[in-house]
Amino acid sequence: MKLASKIRSIVLNVLLDPRFIALKRRWIERRRRLGGQRHAVSVFLQIDDPYSYLLSYYLPSLAQHYDIDLRLHLSRARGEEYQPEPGMLAEYAVMDCTRLARELGIPFLDKGNLPPTEYRVGLTDAVASSAGMDTFGEELRQALEVFWRGDSAAAAGLCEAGSNTGKALETIKQSQALQQKLGHYTSAMLHYGGEWYWGVDRLHYLLDRLDDLGVARGASPDPVLASIRQAMQVALPVNPPAAAKDLPAIEYFHSFRSPYSYVGLKRIMEIADAFGVELKLRPVLPMVMRGLKVPQAKLLYIVKDTGREAMRRNIAFGKIADPVGKGAERCLAVFRYAESENRERDFSMNAGQAIWSEAIDVATYKGMRKVTGRTGLFWPDVEKAMSSDDWQKPIEANRESMMNSGSWGVPTIRMGDFLAWGQDRDWILVRHLEELCDSGDGILV
Repeated sequence: MKLASKIRSIVLNVLLDPRFIALKRRWIERRRRLGGQRHAVSVFLQIDDPYSYLLSYYLPSLAQHYDIDLRLHLSRARGEEYQPEPGMLAEYAVMDCTRLARELGIPFLDKGNLPPTEYRVGLTDAVASSAGMDTFGEELRQALEVFWRGDSAAAAGLCEAGSNTGKALETIKQSQALQQKLGHYTSAMLHYGGEWYWGVDRLHYLLDRLDDLGVARGASPDPVLASIRQAMQVALPVNPPAAAKDLPAIEYFHSFRSPYSYVGLKRIMEIADAFGVELKLRPVLPMVMRGLKVPQAKLLYIVKDTGREAMRRNIAFGKIADPVGKGAERCLAVFRYAESENRERDFSMNAGQAIWSEAIDVATYKGMRKVTGRTGLFWPDVEKAMSSDDWQKPIEANRESMMNSGSWGVPTIRMGDFLAWGQDRDWILVRHLEELCDSGDGILV
């Protein structure tokens, strides 16, 4: 492992240590109390971001249930280095949020098939004209609702009533500067006490933290906020339903350098096995090895966020040896050999555990031997696989297949026409499987 990678791994290991996280939180709260400051949650929202709209739906309940200062900011995600395929992301986000909104019971594009994009600039400027006023937060929420319910008539009315002051660019610029100072880069984000929470998917982590701080206004949970967890809670069938036997395979596109891929792997295996559906693992090269940059702020957030997800799923995580470069290449080469031995699942899990929870350097023969030994692979054949470049074409074919489906990043879950990006879409996959298997007799038996 190169010196820079070793240093980065050491730093990440410290940042992910639960003792360090707890100590940092105590220090932040102590400094807040000494300064006589209230609990302040900052929210960064973007008019044409559907995840911002879904998050905004819950903000009134958040403000009512907790004794906090809720500070809304009109913002915009930063450049392509943070969003490598913005066009694909925009298209996917609408599809993804359509599913999320249906499951969460949030009105979405119910007054039009598409958001009124012709009013996007006007709505943004109308909202920005009230920046600094008491009405700003409510006007921002209203603009998001109008845009993402597809209400063209209401959008036209808001634009006409708003002041065309040209203030939007300056307001967004100030919000982006604040967000960058705090350490983030995209929209639909909440910030409290040095930590970030993305959209509806991570809101529950913030709620837990606020509950631990004792700032809830009532003893009972807020029903609107509690409904998020209820919607995302799924139960796997005890026995594979008969209706699942003819379903297409679940394909899992992943990277050995992606902590999200590692954290999601065990769950995707459990889902496939519970429904009796074939699982095809399809690894790809890491982004940075495909010429795409991953800025430091993005890397830090991803690793910290994965730490929370791993803890929630009871998956070992936190001692890291970055496999970028030779380590990732050797994992891909050995994966192909493991696949020929029907041990690709075991190898992928063992390699992920070594990289993300044991700081084993898989770029070395010693490190790879530990992984393949646990997997039961014959070492001379492992060495032969690592010296060959036969893995390159099939791994590139995986990437092309993933991209052609409309996804650019890992982990991507595909099943026939179904496509989902992210390990946190496992519950959406389960809902999809339930729908495919529902014969009217119930399947969770």
